[in-house]
Amino acid sequence: MAGKVWLVGAGPSDIGLMTVKGKEVLENAQVVVYDALVGKGILSTIPENAETINVGKRSGNHTMKQEEISKLLAEKALEGKHVVRLKGGDPFLFGRGGEEIEALLEAGVTYEVVPGVTSAISVPAYNGIPVTHREYSSSLHIITAHKKKNEPLDIDFLSLVKLKGTYVFLMGVSALEDICNGLMEAGMAGETEAAILEQGTTARQRKVIATVATLKREAENACIQSPAIIVVGKVCGFSEKFSWYEKVELFGKRILVTRPRKLISKMAESLREKGAEVLEVPAVSIVPIKENKKLKESLKNLSNYTVLAFTSPSGVQVFFDKLKEEKTDIRKLAHLKIAAIGKGTGKELEERGILVDYMPEEYEGKALGKLLAQVCTGKDTIFLPRAKEGNRELVEEAVKSGALIHDIPIYRTVYEKSTVISIGQEIQEGNIDYVAFTSASTVKSFVEMAGQIPYEKVKGVCIGKKTAEAAKQYGMEIFVSQEATIDSMVEKIVELSKNRE
Repeated sequence: MAGKVWLVGAGPSDIGLMTVKGKEVLENAQVVVYDALVGKGILSTIPENAETINVGKRSGNHTMKQEEISKLLAEKALEGKHVVRLKGGDPFLFGRGGEEIEALLEAGVTYEVVPGVTSAISVPAYNGIPVTHREYSSSLHIITAHKKKNEPLDIDFLSLVKLKGTYVFLMGVSALEDICNGLMEAGMAGETEAAILEQGTTARQRKVIATVATLKREAENACIQSPAIIVVGKVCGFSEKFSWYEKVELFGKRILVTRPRKLISKMAESLREKGAEVLEVPAVSIVPIKENKKLKESLKNLSNYTVLAFTSPSGVQVFFDKLKEEKTDIRKLAHLKIAAIGKGTGKELEERGILVDYMPEEYEGKALGKLLAQVCTGKDTIFLPRAKEGNRELVEEAVKSGALIHDIPIYRTVYEKSTVISIGQEIQEGNIDYVAFTSASTVKSFVEMAGQIPYEKVKGVCIGKKTAEAAKQYGMEIFVSQEATIDSMVEKIVELSKNRE
């Protein structure tokens, strides 16, 4: 198989600003070579089986030299692998993409370039600054302010100032004083509007709006640090008037959402819509049980059952995948009453054209068992396809009806550990405001990933009592949603955020 390299721009950090093509390419990667400025939310979407290599560069700290990176890309592609070179922003805007392509051409490696959204435009936009405006600026100039230690900036300030446009300086925090002095010495008025924008498009976004003469002092007073960009021009004056990102409900909140891998997180989508920065970490994998003789036998004899009960969306997915695999006609379910543990499981069934007959008011195993005990009799046979680690209380309650219960494991829950994100470090450094737990198993997986940390620092938002009980064992500060639904969990997070402002 011929290998290939894709140079993919990941954008400024917000996962929503990564292009559709970039996302598609990343989903099919076998090797991902990534930079330090790639957003953690994007890193969490890297395929579980992909080899990940961090070659991130920070000021004064280079994990790998550029020549070594270029060589690495070629070597991995020549092994026949699909390699994604994942870069913050755009690969060709001071991303050294051109140098990497030269190395790939020399090695005879096929490549593609997937452009990304540059921070030079997106970060000002998230701070209410239009980089051009018909009345104030008709041109945009993007300049790298990166320089070698003890050497002057290689910028022709005299020519730059004559252009009278908007100036965006990237990688310029350490050179801020030189930039401002260079502009004023070249004739720019000291009262010209200027801004420095830190961690743009993230929950920790901050800005300082000042003038060219005062920006250095104001940035120091605010303790602005890299990564940040510098914007100079009259358009900076629009920042307060055009500000929008700071006004969304969950601005400034970074939320860790735990979920089963391959299960699309409706919660993450909803939280992002409300302005939160979401770090979506697969906590568990749902692994169907292979050579499942009991399940095959049950599918052949569906006419023997009167009730089919599901305890999770994952159970629904695995069951219907198996139904298709065994070429079992869905019409064979027509005589069955359908039970679901809660709304999430119910929605998964509705997407397959099946409406639920029984659903408990409280969305947990024991409550579903009690409901089945009420609606079933000794004449019923209940088919319960679920996780191997299923809730025992469900069966203990349901058998009180006298019904026969076929409790058949159809999948296992396997705990995962992220290879690119240190959950423990994120918690230790105070980078996570809330952790959302949708099941007791995601709590256990989170603890395994986090390791030895002070769990009293963790603010956990739980979907129900069982999940909350699991989290409390570790000393977390726990909040339980009013209802055991994703929507209710999001409402709880919004409520908590408002109360703690």
